Amino acid sequence: MENNEQNYNIGTKVIMKKPHPCGTNEWEIIRIGADIKIKCLNCGRTVLIPRIEFNKKLKKIISEKG
Repeated sequence: MENNEQNYNIGTKVIMKKPHPCGTNEWEIIRIGADIKIKCLNCGRTVLIPRIEFNKKLKKIISEKG
């Protein structure tokens, strides 16, 4: 089993592969567990997705914590 899972922290800003309907694909991680809660940096909407799905949809980490 591959372990290509990255370590994320609360406050990390990420870019997802598909954009949010508001037009941006930049998000901030606000909760970590079995699911990851992310907040859109443009409109402020929050989304809760499973960690496995998050890892598949993640494109790039912009900045660590902050």
